[in-house]
Amino acid sequence: MESTTLTESSIVVAAEHQTSTEVDGESIILDLEEGVYYGLNPVGARIWSEIQEPTAVEEVTAAITAEYDIDSEQCHRDVISLLQDLEENDLIKIEK
Repeated sequence: MESTTLTESSIVVAAEHQTSTEVDGESIILDLEEGVYYGLNPVGARIWSEIQEPTAVEEVTAAITAEYDIDSEQCHRDVISLLQDLEENDLIKIEK
């Protein structure tokens, strides 16, 4: 799958072919097409919860920056990195 460039204005949403649940503050995601599951730590789980509906990357970054003690630039890099990983695993859809 070819990667899409993520920007602050990119709209991201969880893919339809997955199911997820939260266990002890972490998210477990099952890719229903591939039969593979993924785990996200509490911060990743928080990001995952933000993108259950179509959401701009800048809104995700703002929510995480407000909730956690993290520099906004570092937060942006970390959010983009996780979203790129999720995209590579076909767990999210990205719109321009």
